[in-house]
Amino acid sequence: MTSNTAILSSVKVVIPARLASTRLPNKPLVEIAGRSMLEWVWRRAVESAVGEVVIATDSEQIMQLASGFGADAALTQQTHLSGTDRCAEVATQRGWSDDTLVINLQGDEPQIPTACLQQMAALISEYPEAVCSLYEPIVEREVFHDPAAVKVVCDQRERALYFSRAPIPHDRDQTQDGTTAMLGRRHIGLYAYSVARLRAFTELPSSPYEQREKLEQLRLLEHGIPIQMARCCAKVPAGIDTPADLARVRASWPKG
Repeated sequence: MTSNTAILSSVKVVIPARLASTRLPNKPLVEIAGRSMLEWVWRRAVESAVGEVVIATDSEQIMQLASGFGADAALTQQTHLSGTDRCAEVATQRGWSDDTLVINLQGDEPQIPTACLQQMAALISEYPEAVCSLYEPIVEREVFHDPAAVKVVCDQRERALYFSRAPIPHDRDQTQDGTTAMLGRRHIGLYAYSVARLRAFTELPSSPYEQREKLEQLRLLEHGIPIQMARCCAKVPAGIDTPADLARVRASWPKG
């Protein structure tokens, strides 16, 4: 039987990072408690003890930043439309085999629990035929109705049925006791796949629901590729997309 240590060490982590963020310019470079946000994300990945960790970027400035704190980084094309495309290029650059397992860790998640990265490594090892991701229960009405919080509904096997920025499942009868919101699940934007699945993902044409919701993962569902979900094993704070998010994270960061 394969040990947990062997599973962790065999999985790669790729952290896509780019400077061209519209809502928070130069996002990977912003400072939190004396370090760049990108360095905090990288440190989380390294601390998780999952295998090789690579930062994927289109920026020489980020390459220099990564070198400064000791990270392995790969320079990728500037034409990529998503972090997924960047991950796929790294897999090609590094010559990873089709059955290599990869976690795509977004570069704006400096508070991602290391336990969740370990959980993802175990999940994709169990379901290598699928794309894997995580969710957490929604306990606040505000989150349920917030378009920035992506919701997911799953079948009885915990496979995703649909993702939306809208509050799903919809309460037709407008129940006032909050139970519908409590059925909601917030999608955690963390993905894992085999290199074969990753490459296939990037080769699929953009799909109608994906374009409407601006959610890349809907492309997978529209093409019949299963997304295996699991409830995250630890609370995952929201990532950083805006100056307000950055202020929230800075204010909540542990002192000392």
